[in-house]
Amino acid sequence: MQNATRRFEGKDVVVTGGSGALGSAVVGRLLAEGARVHVPWFKANELEGWPHAGKLALSKVNLEAEPEVGEYFRSLPALYASIHVAGGFAMAPIVETSGADFERQWRLNALTAFLCCREAVRAMRRSAEFARDGGRIVNVAARPVLMPVGGMIAYSASKAAVASITQSLAEETKAERILVNAVVPSIMDTPANRAAMPKADHASWPKVDEVAAAITFLASPDNAVTSGALVPVYGRA
Repeated sequence: MQNATRRFEGKDVVVTGGSGALGSAVVGRLLAEGARVHVPWFKANELEGWPHAGKLALSKVNLEAEPEVGEYFRSLPALYASIHVAGGFAMAPIVETSGADFERQWRLNALTAFLCCREAVRAMRRSAEFARDGGRIVNVAARPVLMPVGGMIAYSASKAAVASITQSLAEETKAERILVNAVVPSIMDTPANRAAMPKADHASWPKVDEVAAAITFLASPDNAVTSGALVPVYGRA
């Protein structure tokens, strides 16, 4: 990816889920724009074949464990932005969804977003440039939050919580110029999604780099006014 801008020059940015398809695209854009990127990982196989190894700071962190998340963010330099891509997906009819299934989606999506948002705010307030530049937080919700569908109640509820966290935190931090937003993707065009849905209209799906472009704009200094937004990134789907 070619990018002539250096919006993130010298700025420290966290990307959770940075080893996944979308997270990797976000990381690539940030590195190209001069960011010092920090990526937490948990399972060793996440980094197999990952194109950004050696270019940024990696730390092993369980994002569902409150003490580990707190310790991780305290170990970082003062942050400018924190982007929370980490999460999980599952679908099943309600009668086939156990309490454990529901709790698992809640922990993967809502709890990780909450813990990372909280600690990111603390880390941003440590920055010497905070009073001038504020900070940026970007979460990832999902299209079923805005356009409900059946068969994925646990996932939809957990992503609705991410949307609510985003909008509530935006109100809480607006006086400090911490702008908090979320992108709301539909099914993205990834190899895994193509394999799972071989007969779908793949051309209509948003590309991961297109979604990454929306995320990096919201996290950048170019975004000076938008906060509390749930930004649809549906492509033509």
